[in-house]
Amino acid sequence: MKINIVKQRMLEGKPAIGIVSVSGSPLMAEALSHAGFDFVLLDNQHGLWNDDTDWLAFRSIISGPAVPMARVGQNDFGAIGRLLDRGALGLVVPMVESVEQARAAANAVRYPPQGNRSYGPILAQYHGGDYDLWIDHEVFLVVQIESAKAVEYVEDILAVDGVDGCWIGPLDLARTMGVDLRTMEGTRAHEQAILHVLDACRATRKIPGIHGLTTADAHRRLEQGFLFVTAGVDMALLSNGAQDALRQLGRLT
Repeated sequence: MKINIVKQRMLEGKPAIGIVSVSGSPLMAEALSHAGFDFVLLDNQHGLWNDDTDWLAFRSIISGPAVPMARVGQNDFGAIGRLLDRGALGLVVPMVESVEQARAAANAVRYPPQGNRSYGPILAQYHGGDYDLWIDHEVFLVVQIESAKAVEYVEDILAVDGVDGCWIGPLDLARTMGVDLRTMEGTRAHEQAILHVLDACRATRKIPGIHGLTTADAHRRLEQGFLFVTAGVDMALLSNGAQDALRQLGRLT
């Protein structure tokens, strides 16, 4: 039996820190795992990933200590199943705004009788031959809260059986709220919405998550009590590291 150590850690009230990967590079995903992140999240919504590279990256990630996760492109039964069949142990489903959408995601993630996932995890067998005996318990389903409508119904959404937690998308949330984060008023309203989601997680005993826009932002969210936190995106991490090296060599000021 395989234990999803990230899910177990968060259920114990301990935070997990991950990184979003958009690069489409299994090699980079492997490097991020060995760097020490708790999980690597392949972004199939906005990144360059596909069926083949997802599978290679999941296998590469587990060569290190990180847990392989992914954001699916949309709340689609087939797309969710394909990522799970390739070995994802955690899934983020974007733009969940209703109980019905949350139920659809939960239904797609687990086998009967808990859900209606179709059986065929041949490509996930590197997790072990007993995969089907433990995956329903160890898979981590996260609904993405990233709109004003989702915030309005967040407690009902999180109360859906089979939903393990949420992941706030702060930038899309700000856009749907119509707030300007360059103003104090906009920042205050945005923060109130985020903390409302955090309170809803506590009320429903679900795992609170958020995308940290910077390392400092991720650190602040961890201090607030968020447990499922991503600390940036792989391409930005690479670019920032390269720029830091050039600054040290006197090529950038």
